[in-house]
Amino acid sequence: MTAFNWQQVVEKKRAATKAAVDAYLPAGILEKLPSEDVVDVSAFVKSLLTPSQLQLVEGELDHTLSLLRSGKISATDITKLYITNAAIAHQLCNAITEPNFDAAVARAAELDAYRLKNGPIGPLHGLPITLKDQFKVTGLDTTISYVSLAGKPATDQSALVDILESLGAIIIAKTTLPQSIMWCETESPMFGLTTNPRNRKYTPGGSTGGEAVLLLMGGSPLGWGTDIGGSVRIPSSMTGMVGFKPTSSRLPYANVEVSTDGQEHVPSAVGPMSTTVGGVVTAMKAVLSLDMSHHDPRCPPITWREERFQSVFGRKLRIGVLRDDGVVRPHPPIARALDAAVEKLRAAGHEIVEWDGEYIKQGVDVMDEYYRVDGGEDIRRAIEASGEPYLPRIKMLVEKAPALSVYEYWQVNKEKWDLRQKYLKKWNDAGIDFLLSPVTAHTAAPHRCFRWIGYTKFWNVMDYPAGTMCVDEVREEDKPTQEWKEYKPRNWLDEWNYNLYDHENMKGHKVELQIIGRRLEEEMTLGAMKRVEEIIKA
Repeated sequence: MTAFNWQQVVEKKRAATKAAVDAYLPAGILEKLPSEDVVDVSAFVKSLLTPSQLQLVEGELDHTLSLLRSGKISATDITKLYITNAAIAHQLCNAITEPNFDAAVARAAELDAYRLKNGPIGPLHGLPITLKDQFKVTGLDTTISYVSLAGKPATDQSALVDILESLGAIIIAKTTLPQSIMWCETESPMFGLTTNPRNRKYTPGGSTGGEAVLLLMGGSPLGWGTDIGGSVRIPSSMTGMVGFKPTSSRLPYANVEVSTDGQEHVPSAVGPMSTTVGGVVTAMKAVLSLDMSHHDPRCPPITWREERFQSVFGRKLRIGVLRDDGVVRPHPPIARALDAAVEKLRAAGHEIVEWDGEYIKQGVDVMDEYYRVDGGEDIRRAIEASGEPYLPRIKMLVEKAPALSVYEYWQVNKEKWDLRQKYLKKWNDAGIDFLLSPVTAHTAAPHRCFRWIGYTKFWNVMDYPAGTMCVDEVREEDKPTQEWKEYKPRNWLDEWNYNLYDHENMKGHKVELQIIGRRLEEEMTLGAMKRVEEIIKA
């Protein structure tokens, strides 16, 4: 394709998305939208709701599902509510790639009729959900923000999509991600820039940025994303939502579109996002009510283990606390929130073990070596197939270094497994139940300012389950102290992060912490998230 042609493809794609979304906008809403100079639009959609609608949107997922199963609310009504919310949110923050509104309304009507005759079809009966663009849905494009993949609707579906639909879920839309997926912000030549609802000059993170936006604005009660370096956890953290990255093989990745497809050294993981810890627990319970090994040969035959979830309740826990990874120091509000959480956990009778950043920089370096295994060929082929421009960060990734030889690749694999063995011993020797740490070294930040994601990426290298949860927000008391002003950064990444701290503009943004568990211990990790949430909020 020529440069002119790729632009035509983008124009056509955006026009189709706009037409499908605009068809579901309430009459006169465009005249009521906040002007472009209004940066905080996070409450706008919810301000349009009735009290009962607001209660539904801000309620626990379990409660919503019980209303749907009992017929106290219909699948049609709740689907239309979330479609309207998502359509308005998209006008403000650009979150949708593939509206599935017509099909969703039709499916909702079918499920309502089915329930009247047979009862609910499954644990997610009638629940509208959204998906990161990677997941294939019949009849919709799966571009992962590559122009060369536009106009090629899927003829089959991702395994997870089939599972979710069998459980009763209704897919209302797919959402934005960055060009190639391989970055922690959400921008592409195909779909443009996705913005943070609390400050549209700020990023919602990535790569699952569109999901986080819709969750925050009431455009979805449950989203599904993927995570290879923090892509579920980072956008959750930037918006105050809850995200969970399981062990990579616990949920099916079969037939999910992805860059560098075929690599198995650090597999991407499928994970849920919601507004509460309870929401992601409910999502994981529902999906794991089925045997995932019947849907993807990479998945173990382990269904939901309620006894593992309950095992963290009613006993004293031994909790490792990573305050600083030794590379980049967290901003003051994150350090304060972590200190406060630790004191509450101590006061509740739990044992705290101080944890250091040993192996983290080495693990991130290993991951960066993996990023260059093919010399950028996979991403380069996809981008150059259309002639679309590279985003600067993607260009840097593609040009990072030449491809590794097979022998060099084996050496990186050996280093990864050596690291995993050492970390297993470190964990075993300490006898901890789980780790508590920052998610990133900063809260929400301006567009194109992300640099260090070691606090999330390391756990992909280890393949440990990890979840994020909101514990506080940036407060007046987080103004830089004299100690912070006199701090001497350790390296260029630390210096970049230090200079990024803007207390005045970051004030009000959410502060999140991360809980990390042992490999394949998703139930215990989610139980730990629930337990910590109860203690912190008590």
